[in-house]
Amino acid sequence: MSKPNKRRYKLSEVKAQFTEAVGGDQVEFETDAGDCLTFPHPLFADDDWSEKVDGAESSKDKAIAILGEEQYEKYQAAGHSDGDIGLLFLAVQQDMQDQVKKRPTRS
Repeated sequence: MSKPNKRRYKLSEVKAQFTEAVGGDQVEFETDAGDCLTFPHPLFADDDWSEKVDGAESSKDKAIAILGEEQYEKYQAAGHSDGDIGLLFLAVQQDMQDQVKKRPTRS
């Protein structure tokens, strides 16, 4: 009787596969004023960042939680609304779901 084929994962390889699949551990985007801003990719964000984003009660609070105060000021100065960052965040999450489905399960 043969043993069933078991999968064994190596955590560093799994993380590398997901990082590659979603394009890195940071999300970069350009404002209409040409500033390049970043925030942690939700898949790799630390607990503090995730808790701030999840606990935000308004669009403005969520935008500040995602971008941080300094980048939020640049974002606002470029004429973007607080809701726009929510749309970007949603696009990142949808892209992540699409890309993760395509990642190899093993190296």
